Amino acid sequence: MTSYEEIRVPVTGGELAALRWPARDPGAPVVVALHGITANALSWGTVARLLDRRVTLVAPDLRGRAGSAGLPGPYGIPAHADDTAALAGALGPDRVVLAGHSMGAFVAALAAVRHPGRFGELVLVDGGFGFPAPTHLSADELITAVIGPAMDRLSMTFPDRDAYRSFWRAHPAFGGDAWSPEVDAYIQRDLAGEEPAMRSGCRLEAVRTDGMGLFQDEVLAATRELAQPATLLWAQRGLMNEEQGLYDESRLAAAGQPGTNVEAVRVEDVNHYTVLTGDKGAGEVAGALLRAASVPR
Repeated sequence: MTSYEEIRVPVTGGELAALRWPARDPGAPVVVALHGITANALSWGTVARLLDRRVTLVAPDLRGRAGSAGLPGPYGIPAHADDTAALAGALGPDRVVLAGHSMGAFVAALAAVRHPGRFGELVLVDGGFGFPAPTHLSADELITAVIGPAMDRLSMTFPDRDAYRSFWRAHPAFGGDAWSPEVDAYIQRDLAGEEPAMRSGCRLEAVRTDGMGLFQDEVLAATRELAQPATLLWAQRGLMNEEQGLYDESRLAAAGQPGTNVEAVRVEDVNHYTVLTGDKGAGEVAGALLRAASVPR
């Protein structure tokens, strides 16, 4: 794994924790990378390795997760977008390339719209385009439909780290050769508490608020309002490695992607997780980040 340092940046209510993989050249471009709804900064570990220190990569633990679990609310996509702008501002005056996976892609798009002078090109990874909430579902039914299995995990306890590792290794998305040292580090960063009652460090209130926030009009409109170029890398398969991914051409058309500043690119033979954590998907992401930062591959 590529070595990193932990930093903390002042934001509303306290300090945001982030991981920084420094470039060889101190003057190299900076990329800020945002994780998914129940993930953490180390979900970007494989991408960091494949970037090979050609840029500086900074990935925060979003408010309510891992190293930022102690940050209070309010939560929600706008709060994360403003935290992201504060992080970017602390890194220096220059515009940064902004990336996001899953929920992080929605945060990235909204951050770029709300803070237009702060960010350059965007790379969205299997997220950013959404759909209005079905009107027949209650709030609890809606959040269960969106991230039901992930919500279940947040209420589970595990006797030790090996048990948590075994839980994740049985996940359909991480079958075959999808497991790696980076994946292991990522899932272990999520674990909090003491044996024999360890559990996810994600705050349930934050996850519920953020999940509902994905259906807000401001959030849904963000990718259609982007002024700068962006790339969407969408995974062929879904969260449970099912054949139907979150997106396909017809779903993107229904979400309003055609005619925007977002170029959509399908990534073959990856699922919602391995598009970021597997070498094939992470290689595509790293390549898109280098292009966005105008760095030769």
